[in-house]
Amino acid sequence: MKKIVGYSLIAIAGLLSACDKQLDQSPISGVATDKFYTQPADFIQGVNAVYSGLRTYPDRLLNLSETRSDNLYAVSDGGVRDWEGINSFYKTIAGNVYVTEAWSGNYSGIFKANSLLEQLSSKGAAIIADPVLRTQLEAETRFLRAYYYFDLVRWFGRVPIIDKTLLPQEALQVGRSAVNDVYSFIISDLKFAADNLPDAYSAAADKGRATKYAAKGTLALVYMTRSGPTYDINGPGLGVNEWNLALPLLQEIIDSKKFVFGTSYANIFSYTNENNPEVIFDVEYNTGSTPVTGATFPWLLVPDTWFQSQSKQTQGGLTIRPVSNDLLNSYEAGDTRKAFSIQSGFTNNNVTESRSFFKKYVDVSKTPSNRLDWPINFIALRFTDVLMMKAECILHGAPGSQTDVDGIVNQVRGRAGLTPITNVTLPRLMEERRKEFAAEGSRWHDLVRSGLIESTMTTWITKEDVGHFMQPFQKNYILYPIPQSELDVKPGLYDQNLGY
Repeated sequence: MKKIVGYSLIAIAGLLSACDKQLDQSPISGVATDKFYTQPADFIQGVNAVYSGLRTYPDRLLNLSETRSDNLYAVSDGGVRDWEGINSFYKTIAGNVYVTEAWSGNYSGIFKANSLLEQLSSKGAAIIADPVLRTQLEAETRFLRAYYYFDLVRWFGRVPIIDKTLLPQEALQVGRSAVNDVYSFIISDLKFAADNLPDAYSAAADKGRATKYAAKGTLALVYMTRSGPTYDINGPGLGVNEWNLALPLLQEIIDSKKFVFGTSYANIFSYTNENNPEVIFDVEYNTGSTPVTGATFPWLLVPDTWFQSQSKQTQGGLTIRPVSNDLLNSYEAGDTRKAFSIQSGFTNNNVTESRSFFKKYVDVSKTPSNRLDWPINFIALRFTDVLMMKAECILHGAPGSQTDVDGIVNQVRGRAGLTPITNVTLPRLMEERRKEFAAEGSRWHDLVRSGLIESTMTTWITKEDVGHFMQPFQKNYILYPIPQSELDVKPGLYDQNLGY
């Protein structure tokens, strides 16, 4: 039997055979990959397996973006926590579980995508009679592969490009590719997806599958991210000034009239209003199944003692990751998003916790008995984000006016109960995004893309870290280190990112 591996090099030590590879969230045992695909439904199940790699994506955003940003001041509360090194810019986090998962989780998704694409290429025409379905499945898979690579390049910069299944000895020869080459690969996949995915899906079972608008919105963000400053670190910014390429894609989404700017902020995240017209792409979860496939992200930033105070099931022994005073003080009076997104203290067993924490995705009445099975989807791209990205492109010189920018920002502020403002600048737009997308994992990426990361984090640490627990910020910390487990498999294949 031919043996193949995922693309985390550490997996080579425990070589996986194709028959052991789980193709979906429901196990397929005893069947080799090349023998599994015998009917169209098998290919659909294979694509579902590629989607399943997104399960930990929201957790990653909260652990690596939200926690590292100026939104949280998550220093030690008396015990060593995995997020402390992330928050405090330790140089010794190459072995951190969150960093390792970001690499291995994404490459696992890429492995599944490549495996499926190979099967579609070799068998798809013979098994799937409908050419539209074949093309759609390829487009979905290439969208997801691009999504995983985009996540990787934003965390690590240069990463290996692998576009096929590899034997162990082959994988050990693939080094890190230049960031521009990784982007070229991502853009190629996203363009194919945007051209070949449907506008929408009619079947209820297909809700959550990527549409052409998810591909166009992601491609726009790729162009915007590439356009950010380089910082001279081989990171996600290339300074290429492609804002004018991003704007038309965003405008296509707006002009489609398929998405709606909701009148209620809280209703966007309601457990009874999933797949609402604000949602362009989300990570779907299915609760009550075996194995468990529900969400884990809602409780990651919430202390267990709060669940105890609500007489609910605890969620894994977590302690508080406090919202920073800087973020708390940035909300204007009357901003309805603050109370919805943030819990400002509580009392449990006559002990008062005065610090605040994010609770945005938590409906305590929906607390499951199994902490790994929360019944809520994660919104990865929503219509408000598209509007505000349009404003960002205009501020960088893409076609449009200051009136357009102010109008978008005031539409968002109006929903939050705030008065209009004028002459919105890029820093002000980022502050407006900070409140709108708090606890959604965008803050770190926003600061990097906008060129504000160095000044913002340096000033914030000086102001917030009165106990001097954090390391001084340096631009090398825009990227995370390559996981030590990957470096150890073949010394010299990967070089470590600077600063670690």
